[in-house]
Amino acid sequence: METLTMKDIKRLLIANRGEIAVRIAQTAHQLGIDTIGIYSTSDQNALHVDTVDAAIYLPGNSLSETYLNSNKIIEIAQQNDCDAIHPGYGFLAENAQFAQNVNDAGLIWIGPTPEQIALLGDKMLAKQAAIDAGVPTVTSTEVHPGEKPPKVKMPVIVKAAAGGGGRGMRIVEKQADLADAINSASREAESAFGDGRVFIEPYITHGRHIEVQIIGDSHGNVLHLGERECSIQRRNQKIFEEAPSCGISPEVRKLICDGAVALAKHVKYENAGTVEFLINDKEEINFLEVNTRLQVEHPVTESVTGLDLVELQIRVASGEQLPSSQEDITFNGHAIEVRLVAENPSQNWMPSIGTIERFHVGDGVRVDSGIREGSQVTTEYDSLIAKIISYGSDRQQAIQKLARALRSTQISGIETNQSMILSVLAEHDYQQANTPISYLQDHPEVLDKQEVNPKDHNALLLGAVFALEFQERNNGMVTGFTPSGWRNLRTQGQRQIWKSQYGEDHIEYTI
Repeated sequence: METLTMKDIKRLLIANRGEIAVRIAQTAHQLGIDTIGIYSTSDQNALHVDTVDAAIYLPGNSLSETYLNSNKIIEIAQQNDCDAIHPGYGFLAENAQFAQNVNDAGLIWIGPTPEQIALLGDKMLAKQAAIDAGVPTVTSTEVHPGEKPPKVKMPVIVKAAAGGGGRGMRIVEKQADLADAINSASREAESAFGDGRVFIEPYITHGRHIEVQIIGDSHGNVLHLGERECSIQRRNQKIFEEAPSCGISPEVRKLICDGAVALAKHVKYENAGTVEFLINDKEEINFLEVNTRLQVEHPVTESVTGLDLVELQIRVASGEQLPSSQEDITFNGHAIEVRLVAENPSQNWMPSIGTIERFHVGDGVRVDSGIREGSQVTTEYDSLIAKIISYGSDRQQAIQKLARALRSTQISGIETNQSMILSVLAEHDYQQANTPISYLQDHPEVLDKQEVNPKDHNALLLGAVFALEFQERNNGMVTGFTPSGWRNLRTQGQRQIWKSQYGEDHIEYTI
């Protein structure tokens, strides 16, 4: 029997940026681990640079020169006496060759093995592995551009074997359109991933996107940490994530959680991962894919389990056994995460760039963010501003706490989807957990910019004017004894100009 040795991690390089780099650094520091960060020119004043113990500059302008420069990142880790590399999510996190190179350099890779990343990163191979493991799913068929496609029951979805993010994906409702969809999906996949292989499978309409969090260790132990629902999406990118899902039965929950563990054990999975499913209202289950990394939405799982997933990742990578059995894992309450992004939903999710002038999130919620006041938002990177996570004893309480925090959240300098999130939280179907993947298409009204009632607008102006007045009076070290706006010969009131997304308001007042 192979003897496994514990590997001590004293210094960790975080091969990422933004909120996930901050998140990883926080847990590493709690474990007494030193952190080394990396940054590009545009990130030199970023929050993650100040969060890590030391940050190393990545010269160059393109991603291939900076956050995708695997050789440079490994070199930095070696030069700074790092023991391990945590890739976060995105960038190099699911790059099997990078994982192998990290191991070959004598460093610890905090993630699944390179072989597992390669196997499960190929959706066709992953589907076969899932079938072999007994995971509930529908059948899929490999198709080839330029060839006559098979006759199949519509609708279907054409999917790329490699990559993700919705690229190389087409929904087809008519047989006559299938050949063109296969050709265009294959071209897009070849361009994006260097792999033009595509396949088709039945498309589940009005389904729910449900994923199961798994984690395994090098001793053969695998746990599931429950499911998350991530059905509210735009352009195949998640906006809302919840745990647990209120849209599946206990029987379906058991099927997908047991299936996720079976697949993980079948491939001897190590570290954190997510097994994704699509489930329709008839409780038909389709296995989608495995994400071989930490997910953006991991905080909702942490909220309902009380576990720190980054800590578990680090401990497992160090050679430790998982500290709990499946029977020890308990699920309490309800958690909701929303992604605040620098995009305008009412303008077809148009990206917004600029300087964050004001950034304050209301209390009572967890905020995972990589920005602060003064941060620059550009089109170079993902539009994520912050993840806001609420936790309650039940779903309704979680909704109320999240809505309350968002109502008092102040962000200026850029456009965001804050208003859209509040509209969803108040919408009837969302309140009733009726949230299939078609939710945003079914409720286009939540994307519209909310108009402020004139009376509310005036009340807000009055509140802003007198809040500033109060602040200035308290700070008035010299003139604090005089009446507000005092002049020897007053001819007019005090005047202010307030700017907002609704225009300018010219105010004159006397006290």
